[in-house]
Amino acid sequence: MICGNHLICGKIFQSTTFKNMKTKIALLILFLSGNLFAQEQKMTAAEIASFKEDVNVVSKKIKTLSTDFVQYKHLDFLSKDIETSGKMLFKEPSLLSWQYKKPYNYSIVFKNGKILINDEGKKSAVDIGNSKIFARINKLIVGSVSGNMFDDKEFTISYFKLKGQNLAKFVPKDATLKKYIKQIELTFDKEEATVLQVKLLESSEDYTRIVLKNKVINAKIDDSVFTN
Repeated sequence: MICGNHLICGKIFQSTTFKNMKTKIALLILFLSGNLFAQEQKMTAAEIASFKEDVNVVSKKIKTLSTDFVQYKHLDFLSKDIETSGKMLFKEPSLLSWQYKKPYNYSIVFKNGKILINDEGKKSAVDIGNSKIFARINKLIVGSVSGNMFDDKEFTISYFKLKGQNLAKFVPKDATLKKYIKQIELTFDKEEATVLQVKLLESSEDYTRIVLKNKVINAKIDDSVFTN
């Protein structure tokens, strides 16, 4: 079709182009939304029961755990996350050591009801028993490492399926704890039923994401490792 009126043709072209753009944008949004929902799907009651059973069976077998980690600290006012890395060691029932190696040397040990801190030679200690909030945080951290923290009394828990992974979201019921930690997200390997990633969301928009890799389960770990 040949149009003799350039003004009318221009308007028709613009209108057609705009409609096509709207259609494409709508399809793009639909596509992205579909992908988003496909990535994170709620588990059924049967799937939740099976998942919890798998994790509990594996966590009971874990006597020691050694793993490298990379930690990403997201602060709302910074354009780039703060990245640190090191090694984490766990020994049942509740010995836990976080050894930061890069970009600085810093270690935190949870032992005998205390938090022992070594900041490049400067040592300090906090008695967990003097603070209910520290006691709860300690329980959270140990539980998140071992995967043994499905406590409906302490948390409102929701469960999701991802590709090759499972995701559990924990919202504290305790109002005091909620002031510090808004939500904990644990990502599990679907086959091994062990924790791959821990994400702690604070009451602000800030969060800490810890990725665990090169895990070694039930290798011998000497108690001296937990001396800070």
